[in-house]
Amino acid sequence: MKTVVLAYSGGLDTSVAIPLLRERYDYDRVITVVADVGQPDSEITDATKRAEALADGHHTLDLKDEFVKDYIFPSIKANGLYEGYVLGTALARPLIAKKIVEIAESENAQALAHGCTGKGNDQLRLDAIFRAEDFDLVAPMRDLNLTREWEIDYALQHNIPTTVTKEKIWSVDENIWSRSIEGGELEDPYVIPPEEIYEWTKSPENAPEPEVIELSFEGGVPVALNGAAMDGVPLINRLNAIGGVHGIGRADNIEDRVLGLKAREIYEHPAATILLNAHRDLEMLALTRNELRFKAMVDAAWAELAYMGLVDEPLYADLCAFIDETQKRVTGAVKVRLHAGSATVVARKSDFALYSEELVSFGESSLDQRDSEGFSKYHGFQARLVRKAMK
Repeated sequence: MKTVVLAYSGGLDTSVAIPLLRERYDYDRVITVVADVGQPDSEITDATKRAEALADGHHTLDLKDEFVKDYIFPSIKANGLYEGYVLGTALARPLIAKKIVEIAESENAQALAHGCTGKGNDQLRLDAIFRAEDFDLVAPMRDLNLTREWEIDYALQHNIPTTVTKEKIWSVDENIWSRSIEGGELEDPYVIPPEEIYEWTKSPENAPEPEVIELSFEGGVPVALNGAAMDGVPLINRLNAIGGVHGIGRADNIEDRVLGLKAREIYEHPAATILLNAHRDLEMLALTRNELRFKAMVDAAWAELAYMGLVDEPLYADLCAFIDETQKRVTGAVKVRLHAGSATVVARKSDFALYSEELVSFGESSLDQRDSEGFSKYHGFQARLVRKAMK
C-alpha cells in the first residue's frame, strides 16, 4: 500500500493536495500532519478537523516549546534579520520538515509531500530536509504547475471547504513569532495594504498612551517581563499582545527570495520587534567593539542560512557556536518604551557592562585627559601626509 505523508496547514494548497495525491499520484493512503508552532487555537482545531475529514490518517503536533527553544531563541541571539526584517516563517520550516520525516518513518510511508509552489522559498526549506532522507518527494502545486485560481475552482468542484476566494486571494502564514500576508492585490507593490489584513496589531494611529516595560535576559535569552520570570512561549505571547496594542511590528518589504525573484511580503511581529531591539541594545553594553563588528558579519551569514532553511549546513552549526560564546555576557535588563508603532530602548543595565560612568563622566578626573594628546597627534596621520603630498 503506497503511503504519503503531507505537511498540512489546513489552507487551500494543502487541502487540494490531498485528493490530488490520490488522483494524480496513485497513493492509497494520505497521512496529514498539522504542526502547531503558535497559530491560533481555532486554526489548529479547524485544520485538524478538516484533515481528519479529508485524509486517511492524521497527526497534530504541539511544537511551540521546541520551536521557541531551538529556533526562536537562537534567532534572538543572532539578531535574526534578513534584509532588515524579522525572520519568522523561515524559522519554522526545518522543524516542521524534521517532524514530517519522523511521522513518515512511523507510518512506513514511501513519500513526503508539501503544498508549496515552485516560486517561493518554502519548497526549498522543506526540500532541504526531505531530500536528506530516503523518501520520494512530491509537491503537487509545483509538479502540476497549478495556479491559485485553478485550486479554488477545484476545491469548489470537490466540496473542499476553503476561506480563500478570487476576491480575497491573499495567503497568510502564522506562527508564534511572526504573521505573514501575501498574494492577491498585495502582489502589486504600489497597492496600500488594507487595514483588514492585520490581526495582531492595531494601527499605530490608534495606539494608546506610551508604556515602558522591562525585559530581563540571561545568556542572550529573555527570561522575565517586568520582573516576573516567564518561559519562552508565554513571554512571547504576552509581548505579542502588549506590542500589538501599540501597533508595533508591522513591516512591508520587497524581499529577495532564494530563487532570485523579488516579492512583496507584509508581516506582523510585535514580540520579535521588541525583543530584538532590546537584545541588540544589551549586546552594545556588554560586548567589545571588535566582538560587535565581527558578530554583525556572523549574524548576517547566520540569517541568510536560516532564511534558506539550511540548518543542516555545517557552517550553520559553526556560526551558532560562535554566537553562543558571545552570549555568555549578554545578561541584564532593558527598559523599552512602546508607543505608536515604535519600541525604543530607554534604559539598560548589566553586571557585564563595559560602560564605566566614572571613566566617561565629564565631572570625574580618574583619567588624566592630557594623556590622550599623544594619541591625538597620530590620529589621522597618514591622511595629513596625503594632503601635503597633493599640494
